[in-house]
Amino acid sequence: MRKLLTCGVFAAALVFALGAQAQEFHGAFGFGTVKAPGTTTNSAGTTFPSVSGGLYPSFSGFFILKHHIGFGGEVAWRAHRALYTEAGSNFLFQAPYRPIFYDVDAVYGGNLGKKFGGDVMAGIGGEDLRFYTPYYTCGFTSCTNYQSSNHFAGHFGADIRYYFWGHAFIRPEAHYYVIRNNVEFNGANVSRFAVSIGYSFMPGF
Repeated sequence: MRKLLTCGVFAAALVFALGAQAQEFHGAFGFGTVKAPGTTTNSAGTTFPSVSGGLYPSFSGFFILKHHIGFGGEVAWRAHRALYTEAGSNFLFQAPYRPIFYDVDAVYGGNLGKKFGGDVMAGIGGEDLRFYTPYYTCGFTSCTNYQSSNHFAGHFGADIRYYFWGHAFIRPEAHYYVIRNNVEFNGANVSRFAVSIGYSFMPGF
């Protein structure tokens, strides 16, 4: 517990230190959905579901430093569990599950006049698939009722900011995740589309 607290304090101090040097900070909360290939069957006759659909809330934050270059990150998760169904010639597996997508990126951002701005980003992250069970498993610090299947992912994204009131903006955005060994969905990559609302903090905030 002491180690976790120390790491948390260090991370918070780093964020505030970087924020003090930033030219801009864009923080936002949004909603969207994901799109991926439909239900697929591989050469062995195993049928996999599609991860498409569902409502995905998201949080994001971008620090823009100098020359319009910065860094940021975001996380998006399925608001309600879906039912995962994998079927073969002699088996059937079903379980409630929830996908979570997260990434850390290099960002290039800028303003296009007084009312518009935009960002492009590329980085790394992951897909965390949480399969829920009817029982809890307890570890050293907590108990959970799910098992996670984690996959490394490359991430690419772009957005357009429209400032509708002062520094407050609405932001349509698109993201693409190149997911390594996404075996639960027959190796499918995922696109995410969202609309976020946020606020841009300028120097001196």
